[in-house]
Amino acid sequence: MKTTSKETLRTPVSGTDASAVSPAVMRETKDRRRAFLLLTPGVLWMLLFMLLPLGMVIYVSFWTQTTFAVKPELTTASWERFLSSSTYLTAIGTTLRVWVIVLLATLIVGYPVALFIGLFVKNRTLQTALLVACVIPFWTSFLIRVIAWRPMLGTEGAINIILMKLGIISEPLSFLLFSEFSVIVGMTQIYCVFMVGPITFMIARIDESVIEAARDLGASFGTIFRRIVLPLSLPGVIVGTIFVSVMVLGEFATAASLSGRKVNLLGNIIVSQVGSLKWAFAAVAGVVLTIIITAVIALALRVVDLRKEM
Repeated sequence: MKTTSKETLRTPVSGTDASAVSPAVMRETKDRRRAFLLLTPGVLWMLLFMLLPLGMVIYVSFWTQTTFAVKPELTTASWERFLSSSTYLTAIGTTLRVWVIVLLATLIVGYPVALFIGLFVKNRTLQTALLVACVIPFWTSFLIRVIAWRPMLGTEGAINIILMKLGIISEPLSFLLFSEFSVIVGMTQIYCVFMVGPITFMIARIDESVIEAARDLGASFGTIFRRIVLPLSLPGVIVGTIFVSVMVLGEFATAASLSGRKVNLLGNIIVSQVGSLKWAFAAVAGVVLTIIITAVIALALRVVDLRKEM
């Protein structure tokens, strides 16, 4: 008769000591206790600083908002006002449009860089050095990186001066700064590295012998890229997409600094409503933004099974 492993492990060592526990069971118990201790800080952190605040934000979104105060009397007035306002619905559309454009821009700019570092640079030290070079801008303040675009994109900025010196334009281009274009350029530069890193990691993991075998069979670079490199790098693209999406959808500083308040994102609405002490309305915008981010992450995770690919 077949017995289970636990029954075997709990079999008494001798007939005189029925309560004896085998060393394997004791080790298993210690491992469980150790795993519980390792998980406890993270679980507590998530409960106290993510789930509890998120529940509070959802609750406050149904409070009654007066001119200068908010009362814990449940109502859907703030939701009705948000969902019936063309201004805020337009802000949702603008947020999604900027997110899509920035996401595509970071992918178009970042993927070739990751392909070069991960596939063509064989020296691991040089690979690390190039990745470090990508994050050098992060050694400065986020605000400085955003504001640094002003002297570049302004009507008397470096780009306009160069284009006029080359005779490409006769007068400064006014759309470069304080426009949606400047916001997209700034966000693409700031968040591109979050696309480069994961893709480089996945491409560098590709077994070189697979690519060599394909070359020996006469496959061109295009075929190798389409049949081997691209499918195997998709998990990195998805991870980069999640990183960039979360940060771009919650953005407000870049839009406020480079658009001159002409581009109104959901993040800017939350900041302005909090500044006006409209807590219930800010909570509504926060819940809507959270729903959008959750939907984007869920959609990205459905494209590629990261648990299987990683």
